[in-house]
Amino acid sequence: MADLRKVVIDNKEIEVDGAMTLIQACEEVGIEIPRFCYHERLSIAGNCRMCLVEVVGGPPKPAASCAMQVRDLRPGPEGQPPQVKTNSPMVKKAREGVMEFLLINHPLDCPICDQGGECDLQDQAMAYGVDFSRYREVKRASTDLDLGPLVETHMTRCISCTRCVRFTSEVAGIAQMGQTGRGEDAEITSYLGETLDSNLQGNIIDLCPVGALTSKPYAFTARPWELGKTETIDVMDALGSSIRVDTKGREVMRILPRNHDGVNEEWISDKSRFVWDGLRRQRLDKPYVRENGKLRPASWGEALSKAAKAIKGASKVAGLVGDLVPVEAAYALKSLVEGQGGQVESRTDGAKLPFDNRSAYVGTATIEDIDRAKLIQLIGTNPRNEAPVLNARIRKAWLSGANIGLVGQSVDLTYDYIHAGKDLAALTGLVGKEYSAVKDVPSVVIIGQGALCGEDGAAVLSHAMKLAEDTGSKFMVLHTAAARVGAMDVGACTEGGMDAALNRADVIYNLGTDEIDIASGAFVIYQGSHGDRGAHRADVILPAAAYTEENGLFVNTEGRPQMALRAGFAPGEAKENWAILRALSGEISTELPFDSLAQLRRTLIETYPHLAAIDEVAKNDWMPIDLSDMGEGDFVNIISDFYLTNPIARASNLMAELSAAAKSRNDPKMAAE
Repeated sequence: MADLRKVVIDNKEIEVDGAMTLIQACEEVGIEIPRFCYHERLSIAGNCRMCLVEVVGGPPKPAASCAMQVRDLRPGPEGQPPQVKTNSPMVKKAREGVMEFLLINHPLDCPICDQGGECDLQDQAMAYGVDFSRYREVKRASTDLDLGPLVETHMTRCISCTRCVRFTSEVAGIAQMGQTGRGEDAEITSYLGETLDSNLQGNIIDLCPVGALTSKPYAFTARPWELGKTETIDVMDALGSSIRVDTKGREVMRILPRNHDGVNEEWISDKSRFVWDGLRRQRLDKPYVRENGKLRPASWGEALSKAAKAIKGASKVAGLVGDLVPVEAAYALKSLVEGQGGQVESRTDGAKLPFDNRSAYVGTATIEDIDRAKLIQLIGTNPRNEAPVLNARIRKAWLSGANIGLVGQSVDLTYDYIHAGKDLAALTGLVGKEYSAVKDVPSVVIIGQGALCGEDGAAVLSHAMKLAEDTGSKFMVLHTAAARVGAMDVGACTEGGMDAALNRADVIYNLGTDEIDIASGAFVIYQGSHGDRGAHRADVILPAAAYTEENGLFVNTEGRPQMALRAGFAPGEAKENWAILRALSGEISTELPFDSLAQLRRTLIETYPHLAAIDEVAKNDWMPIDLSDMGEGDFVNIISDFYLTNPIARASNLMAELSAAAKSRNDPKMAAE
């Protein structure tokens, strides 16, 4: 039950929860309080003092609104609601004083600072600063830190708000940053000069309210007012994080997170943030056909004609849907291939997911359910690599008192967990126990793709669903491929999986599948954006747009349809995925029944109505699977290298550097080291 209290803020009376801080109560009435250290997703530090307000009847000095709760205010002498003033002469003088102190040592770097134009200190100095300084001392200087290839530091600009320290220790779960010294000697530093070992470290760039922490790959390349900004969806994992893609001309210059409380809050992984240089390299920008064993450039007409000829002369056509493909393209491929009597498969990693049971391939849990959970059971997954932002959410639940269990490889997840074992027998041991004591406790069972990809994948899934049923838990399948759920929703699956789809196929239409090797013999048509493994095996290459270059639907791991919007145009002669398939269908005289993306979406939504509910999680009816016997063996996590999981990431120089650094960190040290 909320403890509601009345408070008068600048002569406006409001009733709020007594646990609210004054800075939050002021926001409820539309009054913005300046701040540097306060952040709603981090613990309260109360050290910048910029958020000072006047409490009427309180001590004769301003109070830090971020560190005082509404319930701490005393009522008036006759029981009137307490009063707070945010624009009185006392407050104005206090804020000007704080700003003057902050600027004593701050360098005059604005013309060469990457934070220029989107800097909290600039904005607040304009609003609360004065046009003179009473201080003539030499400005203090600090040594810059080496935090690695992602975050550039200019520590002379640091105002010791400690946001970076609180984020790394509380959200990312690493203990490599801290503050040492007192007074003028206080400085933010890293432990023994270490670089940061986290795949969420890029978020401290957004958190820094000044230019002390900036993006190293983006440094000195653009100003914020030069950039076109597009709000879209990330596809580097299956979480579907909300992002903003900033472009300059045709090139993506940076990727930033957007706030979405139901999915990624306001964090994104380092792969999502820094993969943009992979969008420029190894791109397929013209069609190719293979002649005498070698690929040569061709016109669209020639490439489509050769592909159509192969399809028309085939006894069986198979279609493969890759990990980064929008729903529209998966549906168009399914329509095209099945129109030729062929079969399509999207579970290219061999996951034993039943395509006719949405509660088994998506689950019943939402990402927000993790926040409320008191018990979380992980099966065959390492969410720190498979979905770093989701892992931060599990850590947040752990900090709030949740108990975490793990069946699978023992890894560092940034929080404590009970390790039940690493093999299939450990899961069998959990199923069938008496769980009546925890049935009413909010809990979630999360199963990873590593648990589902082996020979016993179907049996593991049945045991995981039985465990969820026994414990009264919600169930979540943690996917690693952004396209997987959407493709399964539109039925891009074959009974029997990959083996059945590819069996005796003499033409394989490979739509962006770069994670598997296709055996020799079949004629391969590859449609994708990068010259990766799939293109090397192809007989015809049809260049397609990447995820930032076309509009498309994606369905995330919890079953939430999301809209990705085009931020730029594909290079050279590359086309949108659905348009290539529509053009090819005309060549083989079985035209697909749509001429535009709008028509395709209309057809799609008529057949699958839940895809129309953008950003809403559909409720899935619980359909448990009959238990089946499991063999023996250990669970193996599906991602061994976080930074190189898809063709865009493998084309990125920065991801290659991060991968090499992570590998060297994990290698056993020699005696001399």
